[in-house]
Amino acid sequence: MRYLPLTDGDRQSMLNTVGVQNIDELFGDVPADALNPTLDLPNHQSEFEVDRYLRGLSDKNHAAGDGPFFAGAGAYRHHVPATVDHIIQRSEFLTAYTPYQPEIAQGTLQYLFEFQTQVAQLTGMEVANASMYDGSTATAEAALMARRITKRNKVIMAGGLHPHYAEVVRTNEELIGDTVLQAPATPGAGAIMDMIDDETSCVIVQSPDVFGFLRDLSAISAKAHEHGALCVAVVTEAVSFGLLKSPGSQGADIVVGEGQSIGNALNFGGPYLGLFAARQKHVRFMPGRLCGETTDTEGRRGFVLTLSTREQHIRRDKATSNICTNSGLCALAFTVHMSLLGGKGLREVATLSHEAACKTADALAAIDGVEVVNDSFFNEFTIRLPKDANVVVDQLAEQGIVAGVPGGRLWPGRDETENLLIVAASELTRDSDIAALVSGLKEAL
Repeated sequence: MRYLPLTDGDRQSMLNTVGVQNIDELFGDVPADALNPTLDLPNHQSEFEVDRYLRGLSDKNHAAGDGPFFAGAGAYRHHVPATVDHIIQRSEFLTAYTPYQPEIAQGTLQYLFEFQTQVAQLTGMEVANASMYDGSTATAEAALMARRITKRNKVIMAGGLHPHYAEVVRTNEELIGDTVLQAPATPGAGAIMDMIDDETSCVIVQSPDVFGFLRDLSAISAKAHEHGALCVAVVTEAVSFGLLKSPGSQGADIVVGEGQSIGNALNFGGPYLGLFAARQKHVRFMPGRLCGETTDTEGRRGFVLTLSTREQHIRRDKATSNICTNSGLCALAFTVHMSLLGGKGLREVATLSHEAACKTADALAAIDGVEVVNDSFFNEFTIRLPKDANVVVDQLAEQGIVAGVPGGRLWPGRDETENLLIVAASELTRDSDIAALVSGLKEAL
């Protein structure tokens, strides 16, 4: 086309450099039916017919607030004040883009600066960036950051790391030739200490982990440091910062996580918000962008992009990340919600969530054949059922009860996890919800 002024010779030279004969070879790893799928689409319809059809589809949805809801495993239902939605829908925030020109983007830069400050305080770290896409990609970026710092290429992952996070880490690391090892994904098994050696770049540990267990990072981080490795702490439930010791106070070098549960509703799967914080001495190895506070020539306070080490700003081979943006609007929602809560409010939400989880666990443990496998948890725990948890979840879903996340969904095809059900509660969990879950579960069993 006329807007791409490449000659055939230019294209052939590029293909030769890449090492392929033609453009089609670049798509060789993509299944043919995915490249040119046969779409079974209906004939065109009028606007009101399409509207009626789509409304019929949407009526089939069962939203998290439509009944008892106990799903978690990385995405949590908490109350989001109406103020949050009101503020983020203001046009100056909703349509804001990358703050390339600080003189006309002071509002955007300031709220990102506030966001960074909140994340650093919550995680117990010295510096945080202006957000990532989500918790899983932030975890993968932490592993790459550890590689840059230690000059090593061996990643150790705890068995309790969310399997989706672990898969993203493997995808990123193995494509560049790194070794990725993971301890067994078994409830209660977190022994990765013996796996750490002098070739390890980082140890990735989640707390609370995917089964809900709380992990003391102090011993793990100490062992990692003995071998010159870094400790990467992963948090998928940001509300837990309201009660638990911060990862930074336990010796973590990098803290990453999912910030969805503060300010951001579930939204049928996204968008989400990646948190990323680290020690000050590692700041130049961090991915993404970082906003800073400064003064102008007249001494007035202002905000700027202090670091922007992404490939869109600098030479690609010098970039610390190929993630080209941040979840700015989700970060603003997080910041607004945190500002409304304050430290006291966050502790109250965390306390209520923990109490609801304790009530739920006690009620479920009283059912014949149900075993709570956790000896510690925040607002999420795992139970073992006498039958396939997938079947039980489907049975309860027919009654309008979202009972949790079955182990078979996270670890498909593994016999040892198919009877496991991960259950989460929050400040929105009512006694009637717990009673409905207990009643439904008894009937299903």
